[in-house]
Amino acid sequence: MKLIAQSENIEKFIENNYIYIDKTEYIYNLTNNYERVFFSRPRRFGKSLTLNTIGTLFEKGVEPYLWDQDKYPVLHLSFLKFSVTDLADLKKEFCNEILKFAKANSITGFDYDNEPKILLGNVFSAMADGNQLVLLIDEYDCQLTANINNKELYENFIRFFREFYAVLKGEKHIKFMALTGVTRFKDVSIFSVGSDIKDLSYNNAYSKLIGFTRDEIKHFYLDYLKLGVSYEKNKTLESVTDSEIENLIDRMAAHYDSYCFDEFNKNKVFSTYSVNGFLQDIYEKKTVRFGDYWYDIGGLPSILMNYMESHNLNIENLLTSEIEIPYNDFATPTSLIDINENVLMCQTGYLTLKSEIVPGYDIILGPANREVRTALFLLLSLKIFDTKNSAFSLKNRYVFENGTAEEIIALFNEVLAALSYDKYPVDNESVLRALLQVYLLGRNHDVRIEQHNFKGRSDILVNFPKRRVVLELKYTTEENEEPSKLDEAEKQIKEKGYGLENLADRELLQIACVFNGDKRKRQITMYKRVEK
Repeated sequence: MKLIAQSENIEKFIENNYIYIDKTEYIYNLTNNYERVFFSRPRRFGKSLTLNTIGTLFEKGVEPYLWDQDKYPVLHLSFLKFSVTDLADLKKEFCNEILKFAKANSITGFDYDNEPKILLGNVFSAMADGNQLVLLIDEYDCQLTANINNKELYENFIRFFREFYAVLKGEKHIKFMALTGVTRFKDVSIFSVGSDIKDLSYNNAYSKLIGFTRDEIKHFYLDYLKLGVSYEKNKTLESVTDSEIENLIDRMAAHYDSYCFDEFNKNKVFSTYSVNGFLQDIYEKKTVRFGDYWYDIGGLPSILMNYMESHNLNIENLLTSEIEIPYNDFATPTSLIDINENVLMCQTGYLTLKSEIVPGYDIILGPANREVRTALFLLLSLKIFDTKNSAFSLKNRYVFENGTAEEIIALFNEVLAALSYDKYPVDNESVLRALLQVYLLGRNHDVRIEQHNFKGRSDILVNFPKRRVVLELKYTTEENEEPSKLDEAEKQIKEKGYGLENLADRELLQIACVFNGDKRKRQITMYKRVEK
């Protein structure tokens, strides 16, 4: 078995004969059709590898990359390496990178300056007419996202970047320029009117440049897919069928596919990091395990943690599969300080495009897949609950799957005791349902948020291979109302047959329960297992 590439350096792929999904055709078209481009993608999605590939192709030439364009020196800047807390330190580090580039390419005769925009301008002036370079800037917004809650420093960095990118506009010594980042907003001059940098973040032609398609996974990783099926089915590699491979890809898709960066909402891609982690686990651990790879390594970006320090997210909105936002909020976000929270969730990978992008019409966003939905609600759990509470301990991992009704209600009451009521007051049934769903989704349970049958919709439905748990919740603040509310919940479950749809051979556990929202209680005070 060839090993799967785990690096952001394409030269290592070639040297070590790793498996990797080749995107050079897209890059060839990109560099032929544009001179300056920008791509927005979430963290751990392949932006850095894409820039590294572009730089390597321009710098190394034909062999062994089958690249027939002229070679150019490459100034590759990763802003992740620069200070996010001190502008003076950033300028010093920035200037050092420019000087290293000039020395490596024998560019001399320019004056030194401690302002990067001036120093780079001086380097350009020292270059002979006709000589050009390729400029690549990775994670251009790193300093901005780190300072959402530090307005003064945020504004200082914004001012610096505006001035720096203004110097680059129309510079004849730049053959090709590409920038990447997580966010895209109009308070940086690269996106302003008159900028010569093309934002291709949602361009249909390049929507598959970053990310894996289903066909690419099947073509390049076929041996790993066969291996996974052979372990699951306990059969030889030679006997694995195409339909079994397609079934495994279907299940991968439910967890890792459906990110959309296409203005026409046609092309979907898998998370690169998640697919590689999943397939690597098959090889190393000899099992098929649908882990949460993206969240573990990059799904908790500091940008969101910083944002959530000063903003409360609309939880009930995030629980829906489709969130409508105004076109202008999506297409032309102004700054991180006042960005639409759903646009930020989209740019960081927690939501994705679910509709076409049509000027003047609302945009629909929603979670891409099961992995990112779990990551989203794990993130929200950190914000909403005291996760040191016993409700979050490993001993409760299988309570819903194997426990009694009494154990499930006891766990829910532990969850409710861990809630930050000052920020998220439980003052109606809808909020109660949403908060409990956040907990369950954050535990990676298969929770059906909008599970309807022909008679109505259950409050909470959780599926397991051998069991289905259904809860009907009622809310009150009066103790004397509790018995009638419990009767109402039980009657509703029976009359509407919650949980009976497509039950197959699962055990069905139906629970009616009543939450008392009085500040002296704030617990599920009555419950009843509904008997058939």
